[in-house]
Amino acid sequence: MFKVIIIICVLLHGVQASPYAIATAHPLATQAGEEILQNGGNAFDAAVAISAALAVVEPYGSGIGGGGFWLLHDAKMNTDIMVDGREVAPLAATKDMYLDEQGKPTRDSVNGPRAAGIPGVIAALDYISAHYGNLDLATNLAAAIKYAREGFVPGEQYQRFIKMRASTLSKSPAAHEIFIQSSQDHKSKLVQKDLAYSLELIAEHGQEVFYHGELAATLVQGVQQAGGIWQLEDLHQYKIKLRTPIKSSYKDLTLVLPPPPTSGGVVVTQILSMLDSIELDHLSQAQQVHVVAEAMRRAYQDRAVFLGDPDFTEIPMQMLLDKQYAQKKFETFDPQRASVSQSLADIEAGEGQDTTHFSVIDAAGNYVAATLSINYPFGSGFVAPGTGILLNDEMDDFAIAPGVGNVYGLVGSEANAIEPGKRMLSSMTPLFAYSKDRLLIAGTPGGSRIISMLALALIEFQQGASSDEIVSRARFHHQYMPDVIQFEKNALSQEVQQALIKKGHTLKEISYRYGNMQVISKHMQSNNMSAASDPRGEGLSVVQAE
Repeated sequence: MFKVIIIICVLLHGVQASPYAIATAHPLATQAGEEILQNGGNAFDAAVAISAALAVVEPYGSGIGGGGFWLLHDAKMNTDIMVDGREVAPLAATKDMYLDEQGKPTRDSVNGPRAAGIPGVIAALDYISAHYGNLDLATNLAAAIKYAREGFVPGEQYQRFIKMRASTLSKSPAAHEIFIQSSQDHKSKLVQKDLAYSLELIAEHGQEVFYHGELAATLVQGVQQAGGIWQLEDLHQYKIKLRTPIKSSYKDLTLVLPPPPTSGGVVVTQILSMLDSIELDHLSQAQQVHVVAEAMRRAYQDRAVFLGDPDFTEIPMQMLLDKQYAQKKFETFDPQRASVSQSLADIEAGEGQDTTHFSVIDAAGNYVAATLSINYPFGSGFVAPGTGILLNDEMDDFAIAPGVGNVYGLVGSEANAIEPGKRMLSSMTPLFAYSKDRLLIAGTPGGSRIISMLALALIEFQQGASSDEIVSRARFHHQYMPDVIQFEKNALSQEVQQALIKKGHTLKEISYRYGNMQVISKHMQSNNMSAASDPRGEGLSVVQAE
């Protein structure tokens, strides 16, 4: 059922609650954020509470054993900053660690403890609480601790992903006990007592216990005993990064986007720069899809060639963000014929519901767009015994070898090769967008399709679409390689499909609906807000009116 905007008029201590809006991928996470905002917290406190709650109630999408990007707007300072809590490769990682003796990829980059990068979520949540929040970390983690200790009844998405990843989860005794046994009865609660204990330690001691203390020792011991390569020094050395967001534009929109090591900001900027002078709403649907897909193709190509961790790789950002560069790259576009990806350039080689996103805004005008992930559903499938912490499999986001696609088919080059301590390239794209009178706070999971979904969302926002319309639109996608337009069922009519085939496109209908977009929109003059959770998921959006 479509989760439309809920208007709440709550009286607290005889006074109407301050206005806010929240959109998250799970009702309990939305509830956690509301409780914080109703009890003296700001949007940054709510972001911490929501992040921690999602780690408990949506373990297939994110967790404290993973990473993410938090895009923050500080209203008092009128500044934007990105907190980069992306995972890093262990110090013992090597460039060819996921290739067998014949040089062919193994599955170790996806399944089991060798797939796990060093997590950044806890460092990011501790930092955001300490530097931006009104409340302490313990208060912000309270709801997540409660959900883990007392349990909750998982929804249909959880059950679907459990079936998908059951064999991998069963190889980890701790994961099997927590997730597989509890899923036998669909009405039973998922109780995570070890995770509750870990969160309680973090609430009391902060990130220190995760990266230097009791939890660090237990995590490393569990990983090593299961054949992984983590060392205590990996956790000791982990640091978040504060990044300056990308500022770009599309027609009359001003965009605030995440910079590398996520590719989203660069690729979205390039797609929209190529389309900047084109009046898409004047074209037929088939021609619109053709034009946008060709822009996606070219922008994803640059993703494969140039992008990686900026602390390890020299990225030509000025060139990649230059509108003239993008438009020149688009000069090879033929209005009547599909390009061939492999012919665009001679280069060396070239993320499903495995992630989560939330958006939140408070009465003071602070807001957060955050996208978090453990990569593939349930990450690596490995839980370190005694911690309840499910580890990510983000090592698969590195370029394992030239021309070898990851679990989402994305290819890469030397810029995204594995190196110790390096952040793997991401597609996560939390964003803000401003028109003359509207603000958009948005993001979505979806692996490699995150970028194309948000490019389509921004096109619609610029054309005046509502929050509900933005999250519910049917989607299509092109990512350079494989050379195919993927699309949701019913996204393209038979007539449109035939027109695209005549232009030379290869089409692939996806059997499932993808993405789980969480959107807030605010009219700047009236201060009226709307929020919407993607109907494809089980999320909940709320608006507290003035």
